[in-house]
Amino acid sequence: MGEGERFQLGTVGALTLSVVSSVSIVICNKALMSSLHFIFATTLTSWHLLVTFCSLHVALRMRFFEHKPFEQKAVMGFGILNGISIGLLNLSLGFNSVGFYQMTKLAIIPCTVMLETIFLGKRFSKRIQFALAILLLGVGIATVTDLQLNAMGSFLSLLAVITTCVAQIMTNTIQKKFKVSSTQLLYQSCPYQAATLLVSGPFLDKFLTNQNVFAFNYTTQVTVFIVLSCLISISVNFSTFLVIGKTSPVTYQVLGHLKTCLVLAFGYILLHDPFSWRNILGILIAMVGMILYSYYCTLENQQKAVETSVQTSQAREAESDPLINVENGSSVVSDSVVQMSPLWSKDKD
Repeated sequence: MGEGERFQLGTVGALTLSVVSSVSIVICNKALMSSLHFIFATTLTSWHLLVTFCSLHVALRMRFFEHKPFEQKAVMGFGILNGISIGLLNLSLGFNSVGFYQMTKLAIIPCTVMLETIFLGKRFSKRIQFALAILLLGVGIATVTDLQLNAMGSFLSLLAVITTCVAQIMTNTIQKKFKVSSTQLLYQSCPYQAATLLVSGPFLDKFLTNQNVFAFNYTTQVTVFIVLSCLISISVNFSTFLVIGKTSPVTYQVLGHLKTCLVLAFGYILLHDPFSWRNILGILIAMVGMILYSYYCTLENQQKAVETSVQTSQAREAESDPLINVENGSSVVSDSVVQMSPLWSKDKD
């Protein structure tokens, strides 16, 4: 099996793991918060990160992966930024209607595209932009209902979008810049994410819910669901870093909207949530956008692979051609200079 085929299989595996684990944890948390009334989302997320770090530490001791330290300031800043983005998203939900919160999540893709275009020089083809527009339209139809605006909620949503986009872009760029795996980056950044949310989580949840997480009645059923949620979160956190590292922040967000559609469908099937023709129409449109996005990405990656192959073959031919031709006893220097195109190109979504 070639290196390209192994990479494709690894990417498919990462995407599948991300979808399965994310849908599972959403259903688990929905039962925990809706049925068992454990509504402390930020504190629960901090426990997720703490359990993830502990499990990775055990895996490191068992030599499942190698610890590769790199620039400590980058790790610390990245971890704290991730923790802040999670807290801001939860605050945004607390200060806004559910519909406006869904609009906030939809805004992450165009914001990521804009930031990568301006600061990283990436280019998104018109057909990729068209596919993303169809996807966002479908998800918007399926999820956005009421839109109630207020100054504080809008400001928090703006901060949440920006910090989330920057954190996800950093996830991709750090792995490539320092040549670390998703596991190595997650292991080193997890303590800073967990610490940020462990300190701020109880206060944030108290502010949003007017309830104390430590005064909650932890029955056996609640405890079992919390433990289950923490165990699933290990897979969720790992697959998040894995997907962004192997693909791109925009592809991860597209995958996130696929999860949203699946959660809506499973919620209707398993939990008998209310479902309307608007939800069905939105999901269908979103699926068309996802299919187009996947098709165009595959097409462009194939074109890029062909171009790279042609450039490589041209480079080899240029290296094998003699620079000095000897003809009739005289030396003739070839005056044709081959301009070598770079053998690498920036990733496209």
